[in-house]
Amino acid sequence: MFTKVHVEGKNKGDILIFALSTCGWCRKTKNYLKSEGIAFDYVDVDLLTDDDSDDAMEILDRFNRGRSFPTVILNNELCMVGFNEEKLMEIAQNE
Repeated sequence: MFTKVHVEGKNKGDILIFALSTCGWCRKTKNYLKSEGIAFDYVDVDLLTDDDSDDAMEILDRFNRGRSFPTVILNNELCMVGFNEEKLMEIAQNE
């Protein structure tokens, strides 16, 4: 199973971001959550080895068959594809 990177902050639910290390929109999504002080985990899929990459893509496929980045999964049930500041603000303001 692939390793996730954890960013400390306020708990607003289980947030997992599938990202690419070279993607500007992925970086913007991570930076937004960091600036709001929200805890989250992320995986830079392009930096994973073969088996770990396969595992990550299998999970990603369940939420985003198009395999586009960033893909943000909230509480293992809701999915946001791409950078969406409005939806990220909703997460940040959620109690």
